[in-house]
Amino acid sequence: MFEGRTLGYGLARSLFVFPFLALALLLIVLSGAHRSLSLDLLLSSYAVPSEAVTNSSCSAGSSTAEPPKDELLGGLMSVAFDGASCLSRHQSAWYRRKPSNHTPSPYLIRRLRRYEALHKKCGPNTKLYRKAVEQLVSGTSTAAAECNYVVWVPSDGLGNRIISIASAFLYALLNDKVLLLHRTDDMGDLFCEPFPETSWVLPSDFPVRYSWVLEKDHGYGNLLKNKLLSSDMDTANASLPAFLYLHLVHSNDEFDKMFYCEEGQQLLRKFSWLLLRSNQYFAPAFFLVPEFETELSLLFPEKTAVFHHLGTYLFHPSNTVWGYITRYYEAYLANAKSRLGIQIRLFRRAHFDSHSDYIIDCALTKRLLPNVNLTDTALPTITGAKPRSVLVTSLRSGYFEKLRSMYYEHATTTGEVISVHQPSHEEEQHSEKLNHNMKAFAEIYLLSLSDALITSPFSTFGYVAQGLGGLRPWLLVRPDDHDLCLHSTSMEPCFHFPPSYDCKARKKVDIGSVAPYLRHCEDFPHGVRLFD
Repeated sequence: MFEGRTLGYGLARSLFVFPFLALALLLIVLSGAHRSLSLDLLLSSYAVPSEAVTNSSCSAGSSTAEPPKDELLGGLMSVAFDGASCLSRHQSAWYRRKPSNHTPSPYLIRRLRRYEALHKKCGPNTKLYRKAVEQLVSGTSTAAAECNYVVWVPSDGLGNRIISIASAFLYALLNDKVLLLHRTDDMGDLFCEPFPETSWVLPSDFPVRYSWVLEKDHGYGNLLKNKLLSSDMDTANASLPAFLYLHLVHSNDEFDKMFYCEEGQQLLRKFSWLLLRSNQYFAPAFFLVPEFETELSLLFPEKTAVFHHLGTYLFHPSNTVWGYITRYYEAYLANAKSRLGIQIRLFRRAHFDSHSDYIIDCALTKRLLPNVNLTDTALPTITGAKPRSVLVTSLRSGYFEKLRSMYYEHATTTGEVISVHQPSHEEEQHSEKLNHNMKAFAEIYLLSLSDALITSPFSTFGYVAQGLGGLRPWLLVRPDDHDLCLHSTSMEPCFHFPPSYDCKARKKVDIGSVAPYLRHCEDFPHGVRLFD
């Protein structure tokens, strides 16, 4: 009886309380569902394509969503591309730790869209391109044609090719010409197409090929030297070649360098076909041409970001190269607290031990890496802390091995763990091989993802990495006896062999002193570099 009364009383109380509990629970559920729905709607407005999340650095070692990335890089990239054709174009923003501080100007963005429309209209396999080639073959090619072209011809290694392509594109942009690349087999699968719905690759049946004969019979400098061409000639009545060849490599003479004068630019505009061969970053020279001054100031208010914007716009790793980059990044660099890139290239024979000590001293004295304790082998490390990664790129493996051994055999004075990596060591440069160039471009791109960068003097490999990454590198130069390396004041590549002729004054000048935004390079004083 006692148990029965207790059970009956409990049941009655439960029946009485249950409706109120149910009502309260229903209100809580409805309220929670409403809040969840609002959160879902909020998050969906920042949704990121699944493939970008899957293949991005935020997927490594992170369970929380990052803020949306600007995949179009401030409007620099066109929206006309699909994601699958070139994964790097849409995914590269996810691999950069910080957004770029160098915003492209609205005018540059408009000019790029205008150029893309021109390239689509005049590019390979179009009616206008075929007409222009027919005129070239018949010898009747003139600048009055609807489409005018600059054909880039390769010279030297990958770094030289990239900086000269960027310069040739700027020349095309300034002159409303279409840039086409005479792409050889060793460049077959390096870059994605940069312009939508067209190609920048010169068709294989193009009737002109580079040879020494071009320099003699069609070379701009050679024709000037022999007085067969002049800036004041009447091109309407003169017998002119159907095209001109521009010899802009480092060994060109003063006649070739007349290309950089304003009257030279005016003459070249009268030819609808120009073949251009260069291994130089000659873009800075355009800033000394008066007729380009206003246009360039609108395109690039920040003069130290010229290559950064042009390189970011033009050079997207192909899907094959992007695979190299992302696999290596995810395996060795994604979880790092910070990343230091070290690019080593020797142009003269140097003693390995002294040179490697020089590089390590640079990293230590500039506090890019922590020092090690050579006496106490029992120093503790910070438990659970992310390592700091060092990426070494060099044809030799000795520098990597010495740095890795240093941090493996000794504890750091800060308790940090340093991981050292080198993707490849080819021993010798083989720019004639596609696979070599693919690895080289992958390593350039990996260097560009660094937080800080140490580079070798005179190296175009390092120039491309610092430009793509928007980084002012630490240069391995010795400006005086008190410094081991110098922090560059510009991320621009160096124009190694600029003209020394003042077109206005008609005399030789120090080209590094004629404009406040053009100075001599810290790593190669003969050359000049753009500054702000």
